Amino acid sequence: MTELTRRAALTLGGLAALSGAAGAGARDAASHSSVARDLETYIGFGAKNAGGPGDTASGDWMARELERAGFDVQRHIVQVPALDLISAALHHGEGETAALPLYTAPLTPPQGIEGPLVRFSFSQASQLEGAIALIDLPHGRWSTAAAPAIRSALEAAFGAGALAAVLATNGPTGDAIQLNIETDGGAASRPTVIVAPHEADSLHQLAETQGRARLIVQGRQGVRQADNIAATLRRGTGRWLVVSTPRSGWTTCAGERGPGIAAFLALAREAAASFPAHDLLFLCTTGHEFENHGVMEAIEAIAPQPADTDLWFHLGAGFAARDWHEAGAAGLLPLPSADPQRYLLVADGLLDLARSAFAGHAGLEMVYPVSAGAAGELGEIARAGYPRCGGMFGAHRFHHVDGDDARCVDAALVAPVIDSLREFLRHAAS
Repeated sequence: MTELTRRAALTLGGLAALSGAAGAGARDAASHSSVARDLETYIGFGAKNAGGPGDTASGDWMARELERAGFDVQRHIVQVPALDLISAALHHGEGETAALPLYTAPLTPPQGIEGPLVRFSFSQASQLEGAIALIDLPHGRWSTAAAPAIRSALEAAFGAGALAAVLATNGPTGDAIQLNIETDGGAASRPTVIVAPHEADSLHQLAETQGRARLIVQGRQGVRQADNIAATLRRGTGRWLVVSTPRSGWTTCAGERGPGIAAFLALAREAAASFPAHDLLFLCTTGHEFENHGVMEAIEAIAPQPADTDLWFHLGAGFAARDWHEAGAAGLLPLPSADPQRYLLVADGLLDLARSAFAGHAGLEMVYPVSAGAAGELGEIARAGYPRCGGMFGAHRFHHVDGDDARCVDAALVAPVIDSLREFLRHAAS
């Protein structure tokens, strides 16, 4: 037999290493391509209002993908609020300011609500009797009308006798930010609308003199059907692994929902081989905009009992959305990195594992315990008593504004997070 020389051995070893690297590179490229296709498909369905055409179409597509992955797919009907908006605007003098309705707040009479426009402050709330309150929110990445700063202002304004309210959402893009709201309107017990900061400038001037304005919000409110998608793979173990993500939202939701949808499908396609010791539930919910309405319904009707669930991991909003430079007059300039304003929370016993798996992911590397408090749908899961749970979420700069389109996400930002998520789940569920 020919002697294997040191040079030959090194050469063969190098070729093997190159072959392995090439194989890994091919796998990475395939994974990246799959993530890109899923993002493009989801974004292509347009606006994702719960029960609307985009939500329904994206749900149908995801159900087909889950069936191809070997799951038994069931549709769970959820009743969600509906609003067919005709008009929403504040009329003042010769001017008119366009507005977004706070979705489940009351509409105005056809002729509108008229009164002096008065800038809200807690110290001078007594001036709001019979007025329209202008509530100028501080700068923030606003997401929900249930936020304490908004809820307390609305309660104080309406408690003092304001007839309606106008919220100026001062956020990173300068656009009006649509807000999640309870199905019954929550603190918005009277007509309430949202305006962009630049639209609020003329309103501030009007409010200084308490000039009169007329708010008109007209449309048809009701309910419509949407559905949660429950994909199960039963092995008869009685021990469950649950992965969930919402798909609905106010806009196209590219950066808000795209990363969760892509990660959800990537994990689902591998789940049969990756988690052989568990019964699996992959849960895609609707109705997120209505304070997590879909996942709350799913916990009641679909989810396994907490005592039977080894792990529930939730893929929330914007955890791999694009970051942007805030460049003053030049506006927002896109960066090739993910927005670090994102959070990872896990059960106490999983903290070290999560820190190891997500090391190097800006924002996600700082892991927090769910026991310290969780927001959104993960909060509902934790409050329902699931002891081993975790999730990721964030609010990128275009969160809940119309500009949340394909610019706001890229497969190159999402795929590395999916890789870390695979590692975490593989060990956490073992």
